[in-house]
Amino acid sequence: MQFGLFMMPLHPPHRAFADGYDRDVAQIVLADQLGFREVWVGEHLTERWENAPAPDLLLAQALTLTKTVRLGTGVTLLALHNPVYLAHRLAMLDHMARGRFQWGIGGGGIPTDLSLFGLEASTVRARSAEVLDVVLKLWASDGRFTYRGKFFDIDTPVLDPVKGRGYYMKPYQQPHPPIAVAASTPSSSSMRMAGERGWIPMSSSLLSRAFLADHWRLVEAGAAAAGRPANRSDWRIARDILVAPTSAMARERARAVLGRNYVQHQYPNRIGTAQMASTKLEPSMADEAVTVDYLMENLWIVGDPSECADKIRQIHEESGGFGALLTITTDSDDAGWDHESLRLLMEDVAPRVADLR
Repeated sequence: MQFGLFMMPLHPPHRAFADGYDRDVAQIVLADQLGFREVWVGEHLTERWENAPAPDLLLAQALTLTKTVRLGTGVTLLALHNPVYLAHRLAMLDHMARGRFQWGIGGGGIPTDLSLFGLEASTVRARSAEVLDVVLKLWASDGRFTYRGKFFDIDTPVLDPVKGRGYYMKPYQQPHPPIAVAASTPSSSSMRMAGERGWIPMSSSLLSRAFLADHWRLVEAGAAAAGRPANRSDWRIARDILVAPTSAMARERARAVLGRNYVQHQYPNRIGTAQMASTKLEPSMADEAVTVDYLMENLWIVGDPSECADKIRQIHEESGGFGALLTITTDSDDAGWDHESLRLLMEDVAPRVADLR
């Protein structure tokens, strides 16, 4: 089993933006040193807790400070972007990364993100599909490129070899960087699409254990329809994880850090939504019953190294197996807690689950 980071990133509102980004980069550097395979960095414009409007800038800085860890967007919110500019920006980042870049994709942002761009929620799926289509076709094309769609009409200039103008950039990795698709609802069509297209499926940390096996069945169904194999080693599952030297210490820290984020940020935005429903082991549960204590016992991975290893084994068994566990990064007022948790995860927990495939 491999391990990675999924960085929303989450920062409490009292954290200065620059301080939060410094903490993010420090965690990525530590992840590289500890042997984490990959880091994914999220994108939001109007979230005060998840303040990363340009994750590629954070990734570019981290590239200069790391050696082997793979870095990716987690995820690019396709509907918010002009596809030509996005294709060039990602291609440039892929060259800077020399093959360490991975592209995570998703639909449009939260309602306030969409409002900022004047987008209607009803158009997000179609607009996202068109942005993705343009990016991939532009990367695959040679010579002049034209596109006529519902949202975008594109004509690239003809290459003038004398003046050296008209060129458009292709990625470093051919035909393109590895693509990952994240999903947070039980019946997400994104998981089926990942199977159909041979992309990396990523199950959100919001999804309870009860729904994980169904996520993989969607991947398998998509792969079967496309006549390709589905490999469980490609599947990433994200979880809120906090490891500490003792179980009591882990719970105390989780209540202070994960609990603060949940109570102040996530619960107010999830109550009454499909995202809240996906966190429940029993659909009949009231939203009010999804408390910090419930999450600590049933969704999060919190405890000492032995306890966390047992919880990972439980998820692995109930899901049928997966290739990588992504820990959601935290932002404690004592940054030492965050770093200690990552160290314990790799040095004390990972060896206990090394046999899982």
